[in-house]
Amino acid sequence: MRLPRPIQNALDWVRHDLGAKARLGGGIHRRVALGATGVLVLAVAVWALVAGPLSGDDDPEVEARVVTVPVEIDDAAEAPVGPLGFPVVATRNTTRVGGSGPETDAAAIALATHPPSPGAAPVQAAVLVGAEDWQGGIAASVLAGPPVRAPVLIGDRDEVPEVTADALAKLNPVGGSGAADAAVYLVGDVAAPEGYVTERITGATPAERAAAIDELRSRLLRSAPESVLIASSDEAAYAMPAAAWAARSGDPVLFAERDRLPEATARALVRHREQPLYVLGPESVIGEEVIRAIARAAPAVQRIGEPGATASSIAFARYASSGFGWNINDPGHGLVLASAGRPLDAAAAAPLSASSRWGPLLVLEDASTLPATVRSFLLDIKPGFEDDPTRAVYNHVWVIGDSSAIGATVQAEVDELAELIEVGPGAGGTVSESDGMGDGRERP
Repeated sequence: MRLPRPIQNALDWVRHDLGAKARLGGGIHRRVALGATGVLVLAVAVWALVAGPLSGDDDPEVEARVVTVPVEIDDAAEAPVGPLGFPVVATRNTTRVGGSGPETDAAAIALATHPPSPGAAPVQAAVLVGAEDWQGGIAASVLAGPPVRAPVLIGDRDEVPEVTADALAKLNPVGGSGAADAAVYLVGDVAAPEGYVTERITGATPAERAAAIDELRSRLLRSAPESVLIASSDEAAYAMPAAAWAARSGDPVLFAERDRLPEATARALVRHREQPLYVLGPESVIGEEVIRAIARAAPAVQRIGEPGATASSIAFARYASSGFGWNINDPGHGLVLASAGRPLDAAAAAPLSASSRWGPLLVLEDASTLPATVRSFLLDIKPGFEDDPTRAVYNHVWVIGDSSAIGATVQAEVDELAELIEVGPGAGGTVSESDGMGDGRERP
C-alpha cells in the first residue's frame, strides 16, 4: 500500500527524530517515541477521516480507519526537507530551517519573519546579495532589523534564483516612504529582479561595499548608530556573529584585514568619530597594529573575541559594556546556530535575531559534534523552575541549514540542553553537577 505524501512525510519525520533522540539516552528516547508515534497516528487518522480510503484501496465502502505504521529507528536517517526548507524538524526547544544552502534558508526565514497575510504591514524592502559575497550579506544585515526590517536574500550574477524570486513575489516589497527608497537593494554584482524599484550598492572590495551600506543605513534610518562593529573581511567564521548584532541593534558592520585597515573603512570611521568601536575577533584575526589605526579615528576601541570561531561567538554572546552587547548570561533567550562552512547563513538568519526571541548567533565548526564550549554555555543559561513550569522562562534555538551543515544529533543534544528543568523548591538554592547541569560549577 502506498501512503499519501502527508503521511509519508510524517513517517519520515518520526524516523529521523527517533534516530537522533536515541543517541542521547533511553529516557529521552522513550519520551520522544511516545510523542512521535502519537503524531504519526494522529496524522494518519486525520487523513483517513478527511480524505477517505488510503491510496491503493479501491473499495468505496471501506470505512475511515486509523492505520498504525511500525517505526524502525534508523540512526542514519536524514531529515526530510519541505517547501523552502521550513520548518521540517522541530523539537521541544529547537526549530530547524533545513535548507540545502543559504539561498533556501534565506527565503524560508524571510517568509517566516514576514508571513504573507492580508492584515500584515507591507514589507518595505528586501536586500539581494551575491552567493559568494558573505561580507556583503553580513554588512547588509543591519537593514534586517527595525525600522526597515529588510530580509537578506541570495541572488546571482546572471539571474535571480527561483527560490529567491518566489520569496520576493510573496514578500512583495513596496519601498519605503522616501521618494528614493527602493523596494530591493542590490549589493554588488547581482541580477536585478523584474518589476521592482531597485538601488545598487557598489564597491570593488568588501570594505567599500560595507562602507556604502553604512551610508545607506544612515539615510534610511535617519539617525546615527549607538556603536560600530568592525569584523574580519578574511575570516568568515569570526565575522558571522556580527550579522545578528547588526540586525538587533542597527549598528553598522565595517571590515578590516589582519594587518591592514582598508581606506574605505578608515574614511567611514571619520563619520563615526563620536561612536565607540568594537572589534570582533582575536589578535590572530585582526592584529594590534590595526587596532591602533582604528584608535586614531575613534574615542574608544574594545576587542571582543577569543581564539577559535565558536569560542569567539560565545564571548560575543556573553559580552556587555555600556549598553552594547547581548549580555546572554541568564536563561530566557533565543539563540541561532549556524555552520562556519556556510557564512551566508549568518545573513540569512539575521531577521531571527531582530524578532520574536531576539538572540545572538553561535558558530559551529563541525556538523557532527557539539563543542564543549557550547555545551557549557547552554548549561550556564539552562532554564529551571521551582514550583510552576508555566511561569518559567524558556530558551529557544534556531538551527540553520540541513544535516550537512548541523547534524541531527547536534540538534537533539542542543534540545536537551535547552530544556526547562525542575531545580527544587526554595529560594537561594544552587544547582550542581549532581542535578544534571553538567560541568560541576554551582549556579544560583
